Amino acid sequence: MVYEPQEDSYLLLKHVKKLAYGKVIDIGTGSGIVAEGAAKNPGVKKVYAVDIDEEAISQLRKKKIDKVKAFKSNLFASVSEKFDVIIFNPPYLPSEEKDEDVALDGGRQGYELINKFLKQAKNHLIAGGFILMVFSNRTGKEKVDESIKAEGYDYELLEKKSLAFFEELYAYKVLLSGRRSSALNH
Repeated sequence: MVYEPQEDSYLLLKHVKKLAYGKVIDIGTGSGIVAEGAAKNPGVKKVYAVDIDEEAISQLRKKKIDKVKAFKSNLFASVSEKFDVIIFNPPYLPSEEKDEDVALDGGRQGYELINKFLKQAKNHLIAGGFILMVFSNRTGKEKVDESIKAEGYDYELLEKKSLAFFEELYAYKVLLSGRRSSALNH
């Protein structure tokens, strides 16, 4: 089942519209709303939209969006190129016995998939490029922050949004350590 856009998608989209440029990849594109938003940015040349869900890719391809190429991939498994901007709206909720929705399940604690992504993403960033990602406090913000640092990245909190039931969303700009000045100029 294709992940329908929620508050997290719209929060990420807001920052993608402002900051995306060059060659972009949307990892876990779901409905494709963020990839579509990136493609509308005049500074974006090409958008690759990938998802593990064949149905999501099929629906996105049917839209025939200029500048967007959609294909199936589990994170970067089918990706060999490097990008200026990597977009990631991961499944970030902790696994629950009753909920086996791959679009929501971020692993036992919620941050495992983000950790895996961060390990792989650095091999796909062009020098000066950055990651735009969103996640929830239910994921374990401290664990995500630790993973970012452990993998050699710095981050900037772009926005924090409070939701019902004490949930907060975080939109981050993540870049390899030592590249802050060049990446923040875009």
